[in-house]
Amino acid sequence: MFGFGQDIGIDLGTATILVYVKGKGVVLQEPSVVAIDTYTNKVLKVGAEAQEMIGRTPGNIVAIRPLRDGVISDYDTTEKMIKYFLKKVCGASFFKPRVMVCVPSQVTEVEERAVLDAAAQAGARKTYIIEEPIAAAIGAGLDITKPYGHLIVDIGGGTTDVAVISLGEIVVSSSIKVAGDKFDEAVTRYIRKKYNMMIGDRTAEELKINVGCVYPRPVPLTMEVKGRCLLTGLPRVIEISSEEMLEALDECAAQIVEAVHSVLERTPPELVGDISTNGILLTGGGSLISGLDKLISRETGLDVEIAEDAVLCVAKGTGMSLDYIDQINQTNTAGKGRAR
Repeated sequence: MFGFGQDIGIDLGTATILVYVKGKGVVLQEPSVVAIDTYTNKVLKVGAEAQEMIGRTPGNIVAIRPLRDGVISDYDTTEKMIKYFLKKVCGASFFKPRVMVCVPSQVTEVEERAVLDAAAQAGARKTYIIEEPIAAAIGAGLDITKPYGHLIVDIGGGTTDVAVISLGEIVVSSSIKVAGDKFDEAVTRYIRKKYNMMIGDRTAEELKINVGCVYPRPVPLTMEVKGRCLLTGLPRVIEISSEEMLEALDECAAQIVEAVHSVLERTPPELVGDISTNGILLTGGGSLISGLDKLISRETGLDVEIAEDAVLCVAKGTGMSLDYIDQINQTNTAGKGRAR
């Protein structure tokens, strides 16, 4: 227990929610999925158990992801999901926690307000906002307080945030709705178009993780895929190679590279000099797609490094920023860091 309740950091991701508790580290990592009974509007399962139900539920049960493209698309369900995870982490604590939630770098005021309200309704005593690239940089161990430029590319499930950070603030940024989910959709679309076969979301994600690449693999890989033939309606099994995945994921990867180019073009020369020395840091689960670091390095001419614990960086940084929660609330402008 910390003072009057725990301090908690939440990485409210489109695909995954991670919860950081001050003094304990990341204590929870579960899919952002909620299963609801449409007859009673009652929440049946949340997280990993709800994800198991996707595509396998009877008519009265729906398994939904209440966050899309990095922001809340279903307010009521998001509130219930946050409430469930806070209760799971805090237990039956009498004191309500202070909560820091991270959001995409170019989130609108309306979207930000929805996050603050949802966390407050879910049981937070006070809620703060931090931008994902800043949280990612802190979680990766960078000292962002100095007048020195760092380029962070955070690729999550719903958004890719590209930002240049100096003196603890974002100088230039771009947030695009091309990330892990769009890669999965590209895989599904490719197989439907080339093989007249439909596969599920989870199969597409497994393909992306196991054989997916955006830069030629040194040793080509293949994976057996099961789905439904669109011509006959019957089950079908095919084999997909990493070369095919390279073709399927090419467009999404190109959009991320373009976002990096766009930010570099708008970055002040002095900070560009720092970045050319320091390189680019990739964080988030999407950065683990095979070859993405090599592709960005080839297209920009800069060194590119994938952060250690890339998936946990944002959650760690969100939690670590709780140590400076009062300064963040006092000094940030334009709505960021505002508390409720």
